[in-house]
Amino acid sequence: MTPNAHAVGRNTSRLLDVMHVANTSVRFKPFETIFAQGDSCTGVMYLEKGRVTLTTTSHQGRAAVVGILTAGAFFGEGALAGQRRRRATAKATTGSTVGMVKTGEMRRCLHEETAFADWFRSHMLARNISLEADLVDQLFNRLEKRLARTLLLLARYAKGDPHPTLPKISQETLAEMIGATRSRVNFFMNKFRKLGLIEYNGGLKVNNSLLTIVLHD
Repeated sequence: MTPNAHAVGRNTSRLLDVMHVANTSVRFKPFETIFAQGDSCTGVMYLEKGRVTLTTTSHQGRAAVVGILTAGAFFGEGALAGQRRRRATAKATTGSTVGMVKTGEMRRCLHEETAFADWFRSHMLARNISLEADLVDQLFNRLEKRLARTLLLLARYAKGDPHPTLPKISQETLAEMIGATRSRVNFFMNKFRKLGLIEYNGGLKVNNSLLTIVLHD
């Protein structure tokens, strides 16, 4: 990534303005749908503020959470690859502000703005690496480890806070994310609490000791 791209990445809240991309910011209430699976792809979204959950539903009606996004994330990028219909439903889980960028404008910016293109490329590569890690987790790790890893990721453990607070999320959503039932998630959450790995005190706190579950073979 170029030095200019690093500067762009550090100021993502003003990213689209800096790059002179024509976009419209829209505010969404908690649990309001941003776009639904099957909707036409008309552009790319940039999450300026809040949190968004991406969910996909199979032909048999089974739903699964495929991502939880925080401020600074792009979504709906399939429009850039010629995708005509949304393959997931995006829903705000908190009050959120989303920048709506037309596909043509996004393509123009990627072509003309080198720093932005470099930053966006790094963003997409990081997203793909995360998706690959999630797939490996689903295929090879036991349920307990999958839940522990998901909690650590949601709590943004990588930021170095020894006791990060988890954003509000239901056990049903956690179950969908790790491919389990709510009762199994409840069982392991109680186990983690009794072991002192997580705490319920004005919100769910994840202790760094939970990492032992992920590292244990």
